[in-house]
Order: sequence, then C-alpha cells, then structure tokens
Amino acid sequence: MSDPIKLTLPLAREDVADLRIGDEVLLSGPVYTMRDAGHARALEALRADGALPFGLEGATLFYAGPTPPAAGRPLGSVGPTTASRMDFATPTLMEAGIVACVGKGKRSPEVVEACRATGSVYFACVGGIAALLATHVAKSELVAWEDLGTEALRRLELEDFPAFVAVDARGGDLYRAIEQAAQ
Repeated sequence: MSDPIKLTLPLAREDVADLRIGDEVLLSGPVYTMRDAGHARALEALRADGALPFGLEGATLFYAGPTPPAAGRPLGSVGPTTASRMDFATPTLMEAGIVACVGKGKRSPEVVEACRATGSVYFACVGGIAALLATHVAKSELVAWEDLGTEALRRLELEDFPAFVAVDARGGDLYRAIEQAAQ
C-alpha cells in the first residue's frame, strides 16, 4: 500500500483530476458542514442570486452535524452523514462550483455523472468514528443558518483528516466497482 495522498483545501479541479477510486487521502484546510436543510437553503440562494452563498464556490462540503466543543477540542465529535440524502442537490451545487464533498455511503448515478461532468470528487470516510475524526479538526466557526442547530453551516479547519476517494473526477465509483467484483 502506498502512503495517503495529502491534499490542501480548498481544491481546484486540477488538484483532483488524477485521483482514483480507492485512493487514501488526508485533507487539510477549510471545509464547510452542510446537510439536508443547508442544501435546500444553498439551492434557494443559488436560484435567487445566481451564485453560491457565503463564497462557497471552490469549496469542499462535509456532510456532518458536529457536536459542541468537548475534551479541549473545537468539536466533541464530527462524523459523516449518509451522503445519498444530499443527492437531490449535489449535481446542481457541483455545477455551481463545489469541487468536492465528504460523507459516507454510495451516491446516485446522477451524482457520479456530475462528478465526471464537472471534474469533481466525492470523498468517503468511515462512519462510527466521529470522536476520532474530531481530533483532526483544529477550528470550528459558525458561518450561517444558526437556526438549523447541528445542521448550521460551519467552517471547519481540518488537519490530516482521513478519507478515501469514492467517486473520482472520471466517474469511477468505488461502491459500484466493489458490487461488480462481488458478483
């Protein structure tokens, strides 16, 4: 096995062009937490203004609902949310400028195609290790939508956050590749 690929966020599409499904990565830099309700609000803003809100163009979205600070850390825990819940909005947000997203689980064929068409990627992390993942978060700040509670838009600063490439910019899909290999 090779060493994980270290990536510094924010990413340009050129930065992810050579990544392949199954590549292990360590993410460092800013990500923005956003889940179902935040995606709906981002789509509303995009439709109203013609641009992503809060300077999110070029950003990486992390599908997570972090907990309050604990154990001397900015967050007590931060685990990935099931990514398919955001499939209703992901293609449109990628077309508007989102370069990468982080979550857990399989994506729809429409999201896989959006990754290929826009040169974007989907990183997956292991679920069930939210407290461990929080040790890779150096900073957390509220950006918007405080009324959404844990689903508020937050900017996290990551340090060597472990993930792997689940959908690459060429439309490779790790979950479907595993399913096909098992048949």
